Amino acid sequence: MIRIICVGKKHESWISAGVERYESRLKKPFTLEWVLLPHSAKQGVQARVSESEAILSRISSNDFVIVLDEIGTSLSSTDFAQKISTAQMHAKNIVCIIGGAYGVDDTIHERADVVISLSRLVFPHQLVRLILSEQLYRAQEIVAGRPYHHS
Repeated sequence: MIRIICVGKKHESWISAGVERYESRLKKPFTLEWVLLPHSAKQGVQARVSESEAILSRISSNDFVIVLDEIGTSLSSTDFAQKISTAQMHAKNIVCIIGGAYGVDDTIHERADVVISLSRLVFPHQLVRLILSEQLYRAQEIVAGRPYHHS
């Protein structure tokens, strides 16, 4: 099971359709659990701190934590699949984090096992959910050696 913790409202309908498309193709241990946390009523740094505290409360000490952040490292899909596979081989629970509009604070970065950037471009958080769903499906296919990913 891969848990995705994100700050924000439920998936918009057009995002839900895409996420459901990839989720329906996932098989254990790549199945997803979504944890949607509400936006903080605060603004700026205070919102970032508040939302990060809520995220941290949902993470266990033995979780393998992947943070999606624009300041993260760029990975290829193959490298991403390898990180997921390695974590699964070590019986780690995988948690992916998508922060709120103000991002996450240093406590989340310090807790992360890896901080990755999907692109140097900034995407809306709803779209990041869809991209992450597809990349997790792609990772499953890479790990299984199936031809979905053409390298």
